[in-house]
Amino acid sequence: MESNNRIRAIMSELRSSDVVSVAELAVEHAVSEMTIRRDLDELAQQGVVRRVRGGAVSLLLRGDEPPFGVREREAVEAKRRIAAEVAALLADGEAVLLDSGTTSLEIARVIRDRRLTVLPLCLQSATELSSASRIRLVLPGGEVRPGELSFTGPLTENAIRSLRFDTAVIGCCGLSAEHGLTAHDLSDVAVKQAAIASARRVVVATDSGKFTRTAFGAVCPLDRLDMVVTDTALPPAEHDAMIAAGVAVRTV
Repeated sequence: MESNNRIRAIMSELRSSDVVSVAELAVEHAVSEMTIRRDLDELAQQGVVRRVRGGAVSLLLRGDEPPFGVREREAVEAKRRIAAEVAALLADGEAVLLDSGTTSLEIARVIRDRRLTVLPLCLQSATELSSASRIRLVLPGGEVRPGELSFTGPLTENAIRSLRFDTAVIGCCGLSAEHGLTAHDLSDVAVKQAAIASARRVVVATDSGKFTRTAFGAVCPLDRLDMVVTDTALPPAEHDAMIAAGVAVRTV
């Protein structure tokens, strides 16, 4: 198993168990204990675990969002398919707000050669688009959230409210019929709400794993969304609930 897949598997185990063992992981993944120690050291640098003798203790709190570097390894192929589908929805010349997050970063990579005006809400996407010759890049200002490198705060919200977008591409930490769109960070909730209010069309881009989660902050109900682009593992009940709420659904 290659490193990225193995680390994703270890993170999955950490979600169900607070402690992992180097020896047990080495046997499970058919690699050396030294390889597992390197994996755990990498996760420790990202703030996911605390290393202890013979293993590691999970630092993933249920009320907190996993670090960007952790999420970037999750559902990678699904995020790339979602990004391609979202890019296909955009017409040349559109003004697009691109939310922060790992799926949005994949979208930034896909739209580099398009003729668009883009306001990205994180520095990773802004960097990706900074050398794209046909992209008109607009930055919102505001505070930069450590780790996430996303724009937050009143300056960001005011900048968004002063503009109008053809499409807002929104990410999320959780999405469900019962709780709508949710996010872990409360400052991110306010930014997403400003983005949704300033857009003619709201497209949520998220992998299906988010349909099993509900985050702390409520952004909006389902009926405030125009479309959801996700992968084919979307739970059927959630699909039907979104259709009933008038939300178009695309699965890839």
